[in-house]
Amino acid sequence: MRRLRCLVNVAAAGILLTACSASDATVDSITARASDTGSLTIGVRFDQPGLSERLVDGDVVGFDADVARFVAAELGVAEDDITWRETTPAEREEALATGAVDLVVAAYSITDERSDEVTFAGPYFETGQDLLVRRTSTDITGPDSLGGRTVCTSTGSTSAQHVKERLGDAVRLSEYPRVSECVTALLADRVDAVTTDGAILAGYVAQHPELVRLVGGQWSTERYGVGLSKGDHEGQAAVNAAIRKMIDSGSWRASLERHLAPSGIEVADPPEVEGP
Repeated sequence: MRRLRCLVNVAAAGILLTACSASDATVDSITARASDTGSLTIGVRFDQPGLSERLVDGDVVGFDADVARFVAAELGVAEDDITWRETTPAEREEALATGAVDLVVAAYSITDERSDEVTFAGPYFETGQDLLVRRTSTDITGPDSLGGRTVCTSTGSTSAQHVKERLGDAVRLSEYPRVSECVTALLADRVDAVTTDGAILAGYVAQHPELVRLVGGQWSTERYGVGLSKGDHEGQAAVNAAIRKMIDSGSWRASLERHLAPSGIEVADPPEVEGP
């Protein structure tokens, strides 16, 4: 694996392997890879209107996609040299650990548990968990009115964990790899509600305003970060600098107003970028 390098010592008495320890491990920084190859593979979502959506022509558009492009440009990588790879919530940590992607910009909430496996830059956006229901479901007014209902969300997401912690066995939790599959199930009456970040759900309301609506208000705080391989602090500093520059230049707000404001998301002040 490119992340870790071990020294193999050959002695006359035999072959002795010097094991890699955490202190011996070296990280192949994203800054070096961008400089050496002039390209990046970026993990995104393909099914999140307003944040990151792949169009029929193959282009990836949305606020997350704009953040990814800005960061790549600051690292010296042109847009044409970006490879977009769909990375679902259940795949993100493994994709970074194995090098399948160089970074993840995919509505990736920063949590303590994930920070054990991933180094985060940011945050670059804050939102909160919300509920999407059919317009005809007037008796669902928020999470506490979901008793006995079937609620759908993405496998491996913080939303799934929040449902388990707050509602437990009071609801039936249905998990799919993609939020878009949950929305399809909702429209087909196979589930009663979809829960994930409000910024994601608002995009589906904009697509189907006559069929679905948001209810209940946000009941968690989600801070989106850019995921890097564990220990890449050089890359973290470079990505943080890029995010700060995007915010200071006005590009951050312009992207939000272009992609998310039409969906009803309030364009608030940016969060404070943490770390170096």
